[in-house]
Amino acid sequence: MNSPRKTRLSGEEVARFHEDGLVIPDYRLPTDVLSRMRDEVDSLIARNPDVRPEALSGAHNPWGQSAKLIGSQAFLDLCHHPEILDMVEQLIGPDIVLWGSQMFCKPAGRGLAVPWHQDGQYWPLDPLATVTVRIAFDDSTPENGCMRYIPGSHKSRKLEHHEITTASHMALKQQVPDIDESQARDDVLYAGMISIHDVYLLHGSAENRSTKRRSDYAIRYMPASTRYVRDPEFPANKLASAHMNYANRPLWLVRGQDRAGNDYRIGHGARQGV
Repeated sequence: MNSPRKTRLSGEEVARFHEDGLVIPDYRLPTDVLSRMRDEVDSLIARNPDVRPEALSGAHNPWGQSAKLIGSQAFLDLCHHPEILDMVEQLIGPDIVLWGSQMFCKPAGRGLAVPWHQDGQYWPLDPLATVTVRIAFDDSTPENGCMRYIPGSHKSRKLEHHEITTASHMALKQQVPDIDESQARDDVLYAGMISIHDVYLLHGSAENRSTKRRSDYAIRYMPASTRYVRDPEFPANKLASAHMNYANRPLWLVRGQDRAGNDYRIGHGARQGV
């Protein structure tokens, strides 16, 4: 007889998330889901040849959104996967909003690095609260530039100073300088595994100079007590205005009730512009 699938975080895993800011659950995507999503990654990249594969923002939106690509229903379905939402609910509560996602697909031999940063530096959320579920579609190891993080760096609940970087090998253009990497850990994930991390966690990754692609999908969920700010003058929105329009981004209430007056109509259906 097969053992039942583990689809909930243990008490130890919940405690590890709160202590370290990141947890790798004892969980794997169903094999059929993983196989389908690996095909979807290839299709997404092929449909968007003008977008770097490390910067495929909004793959869950099948109509296009504020970013420069058209996603697919398969990615949106994955974001609604009940096993994933069960684990997210244990960390942020029963009222959950899907507000963003991004493919970080580093091609073999030429994958860009991601500088040390905190996710919240880039996002129009008030108050700032989000967990990111990172799903490995390929093995993600130090060899091919897996994510690295500083355990416990989320505990201050503040954004560190970020400075602009113009380095051509970087996928993001803001970084936290002078990071002491002696305490850094590798977020090693094998295909089908996930990790979940906090919005304030310091993290980054190296270039991929290996012969193996690294393909991770990051899904962003916020508690429905947080408001998604559409004001174009909000700092994060002004910063992003050169390459996306956060004001047009669609939201999905995937569980529970809205607590912050968010608008779930904007951005759905027809493409809303970039």
